[in-house]
Amino acid sequence: MSKQELEVIGQDAACCPGLAAAPLDDERATELARVFKALGDPVRLRLLSMIASREGGEVCVCEMTPAFDLSQPTISHHLKLLRQAGLIDCERRGTWVYYWVLPGILDRLAGFLTTSRTAEVAE
Repeated sequence: MSKQELEVIGQDAACCPGLAAAPLDDERATELARVFKALGDPVRLRLLSMIASREGGEVCVCEMTPAFDLSQPTISHHLKLLRQAGLIDCERRGTWVYYWVLPGILDRLAGFLTTSRTAEVAE
């Protein structure tokens, strides 16, 4: 068996270097802080989980609201912050709005947080 490193296709390491690859510049740190701030609220974290785990990849706001002891405008506000952070997107269909996680965003966040040490421990 060869000990050569395999090239991962479709993941540009220069585009999204991990946390331990190099110190963050101001722009990247601001961008990531916005994302992690959005994820730092338990309601938004639960909303993202509900959307990401939904079979079919999207969920109507009408299905998420009853899961919380919050008003519909409050849920909409939390969803707006997730959208502004670049985690989800939505589309209005009639009177309802459907949400989905943006493709690859969770993998990019996981890749950013993964260091060569955490990858070795996982193996």
